[in-house]
Amino acid sequence: MNQPRFLITAASGQLGRLVVAQLLRRVPAAQIAVAVRDPATVAEFAAAGIDVRQADYLDPGSLDQALAGIERVLLISSNAVGARGAQHRNVIDAARRAGVGLLAYTSVLHADRSPLGLADEHRDTEAALRESGVPHVLLRNGWYTENLTVTAGHEIASGVRAGSAGDGRFSTAARLDYAEAAAVVLAAEGQAGRIHELAGDHGYTLSEYAAELSRLAGKPVRYLDLPEAEFRQKLIEAGLPAPFAALLADSDAGAAQGALFDDGGDLARLIGRPTTPWRQTLREALGAAAR
Repeated sequence: MNQPRFLITAASGQLGRLVVAQLLRRVPAAQIAVAVRDPATVAEFAAAGIDVRQADYLDPGSLDQALAGIERVLLISSNAVGARGAQHRNVIDAARRAGVGLLAYTSVLHADRSPLGLADEHRDTEAALRESGVPHVLLRNGWYTENLTVTAGHEIASGVRAGSAGDGRFSTAARLDYAEAAAVVLAAEGQAGRIHELAGDHGYTLSEYAAELSRLAGKPVRYLDLPEAEFRQKLIEAGLPAPFAALLADSDAGAAQGALFDDGGDLARLIGRPTTPWRQTLREALGAAAR
């Protein structure tokens, strides 16, 4: 069997699973390894001939074992917001020790100048990559359309889509679009040193989003713009944990400043097709909810 060349971290997550599927379209399964905390969660990967390796971002020894013999790594950012810097540095240090030839990192759109609170840890990770000397490429992902559509059912029921984004435009794309871009970059040559600002082809406001939601649902849904603190409190009252509510409200406020808008077209160029229209993703989300 060939030694795996590619390793995907956090491969049991929503993005990771999609990246693996996209990479399988480009390279043989025998060249792919995945790193997950619990191998039982990705039994289908092992069945497909992918090398499943146990690893934890908090366990440097497990990371050394997972990265052994690997040439190219996709570091999918941890979901432990507030604790990600140290976790990512552990992976970067392991990549340096392993002599990895390329590390791709899923950062955030315009991380170097983004006002989003989320961007702080991404900037820290990008700095760690520069300091490490590990050849790397930055995948600065914009917002997933699914970040918005996940609450569509509730908004139809209430008739309100609340937020703090004002007239800020969201250049979202489907999670699959970003996964395909990651697979393309991993499989390509000459990516070291590049920065890809990845976003959907067409921006839209939350007022436009609410109008489309209303059209598809056949009932009125209006956008209610609130001050950030008031929106955060509304999310907490809806049952969201306070830190997550704060993150969402901060992201909306950042969008009002243009943090989630980009019209450079990098994502479409990478994947060789237009990004998935946000209206299509919304329509599919509503169809799935109805089943």
